[in-house]
Order: sequence, then C-alpha cells, then structure tokens
Amino acid sequence: MSIAIRSAQFGGLLQAIACLGAAASLPAAAADWSDTSISWRYGTNFREPYVNRSDGSAQNISKNIVNLQHTSGYKYGVNWASVDLLMSDHNDPASCTNFNCTGSAHEAYVLYRNHIEWGKVFPDRQLKLPGIKDVALTLGFDWNTKNDAGYSSKKRMFVWGPTLELNVPGYMNVGLYGLNESNAPCTTFPPAVVGYPPNACYDRYSYKTHAMLSSSWAIPIPVGGLPLSYEGYLNYIAPKGSNEFGGSTRAEINWDSQIMLDVGALTGGSKGTFKLGIEYQYWRNKFGNDHNGGAGPGAFARTTMVRAEYHF
Repeated sequence: MSIAIRSAQFGGLLQAIACLGAAASLPAAAADWSDTSISWRYGTNFREPYVNRSDGSAQNISKNIVNLQHTSGYKYGVNWASVDLLMSDHNDPASCTNFNCTGSAHEAYVLYRNHIEWGKVFPDRQLKLPGIKDVALTLGFDWNTKNDAGYSSKKRMFVWGPTLELNVPGYMNVGLYGLNESNAPCTTFPPAVVGYPPNACYDRYSYKTHAMLSSSWAIPIPVGGLPLSYEGYLNYIAPKGSNEFGGSTRAEINWDSQIMLDVGALTGGSKGTFKLGIEYQYWRNKFGNDHNGGAGPGAFARTTMVRAEYHF
C-alpha cells in the first residue's frame, strides 16, 4: 500500500477523534446532564469478511478496542457520540501486495445519534402509551476508516427514523431507521482472493437505501446483592442492494451485549465510575457480506471479550 494511502488513513484516525470531540462538545454548553467514559475490550476470535485461511476455514483475529463515549441530555433530547479505535493482530494484515501480507490493520469507527424527544419538545402534550416513556426522532451518522489490505473501508452512513423509549428500569430503546450508506474502498489483496483488481481504489459507491431495526439497553440486574447490569444493542439490517462490485448483499444481524459489574459501588466507592465485565458479540453477514458466499466464514463472528470501563 502506498505511503500516500497510509498517510491519508492515519489522518482519518485523527479525524475520527476530532469528530467525537466536536459531537461531544455540541451539547456540553447547555447540557442538563452528561456522562463520558473510556473503555477497553479484548477478544481473540474476531473475524473479517474475505479474511479466511488458505483452506477456506475461518481465520480468527485478536483485537484490542479502545472506546471513548459521551452521552448528554439537553433541552430537546439526548445526544450520544462514540468512537472505537480497533487494533487487529497480524491475522488482519495492513497490506498483501503480491501475496506478501504484512502489518496489522487499524480502524476508527465513529457513531453519533441525536434523539429529539416528543415530551421535551411538547411538554404540554405528553404521550400516554402503555409501556412507553417517550417517542423520539433519531438523526445521526456512522463514519469509519480502516487501513486493512482487503478493503480499506471509508464508510459514510446517515441514519434517521423514530425511536420508542421503553418504560423499564435503566433504559431500553427500540427504533426503526432508514440508512443511506456509501463507501470508497481500496485493496492490496490479489484478484484471485477478492475478485477485483489489486492495488486499486474505487470511486465512492452508494448502496440502496435500506432499513435497520435496532434496540439498545442498559438494565440493572442485581443478583445476590451484586451491582450488575445487562447492557448492549441488537441490530437487524436489511439487504442494501448490490455492492460496489456487482454482488448481492444479505441481511445482517449484529448482537453485542455485556454483563457488567459496578466495581466502584461494590467496594464502597462512587457508583457507576468503574465497571468490569464479559462481552459477547454475534455478527452474521458482517457489513452485508454473505458468509455462505464469497466472503466466507470471515463474515460470521461469535466473539467473547473482556471489558473494563471508566466513567468521568
């Protein structure tokens, strides 16, 4: 991969951090409340589409992931921003020129969501629905950059649609969203592996507008007096038409959840400050790639992680 491409992708990582900082600072001046956290998680059985062993079996990848997250309430709703910095081992290489694979891929993934809540915009017209705390209009985006050999993703995705905020301990949201996604990949993989020319970058390609059914939650589950919580999200993403190389896409399921122990509260310290837990991710047809097709078993991951989280 050329020095120019690598420099651009390193710049993209810095842009990711800047995006989160900008998103987090928007509500800060007028925030009613806020929470910022940094976390680390690690697992050894991540997978990536098209990254498979020579015999066609799945190639497990180890990753360290550092996350910075900010949530805040403001006059009309809630802002949420998150950036993951994902650092793979050598099994997810940064370059594979002429079948010589070297380096380890790095990725930045940024999400931003703004929930504009009916009850805050129209306080004198509160909705009274069984089991529903409020209804919101959600607007946001996903943005990523990665320097891997096979795809070098530069995802840009706009998200919009209604969200139901359920009346449960902690919180649980369920939303139905429209997605507009595009990408402009580059590759150093040999053409026999991915089916298109190596050492090439492609013009930005827009997928078909498609839907996502999504839920996120953080619910206390005290067991034996322990301050535990069950947290996570579940996304079902509909097929998004043909990909940039003319192949079909598949429905995608991404379920990621964790059991977290509030260590601070357990040891008599500040509640909700330091948490430890176990996380599990089930990701079928990752990014819409068919795990029974050309992407192979790399498009289907079942990943167990350890997780540590500090709130400030």
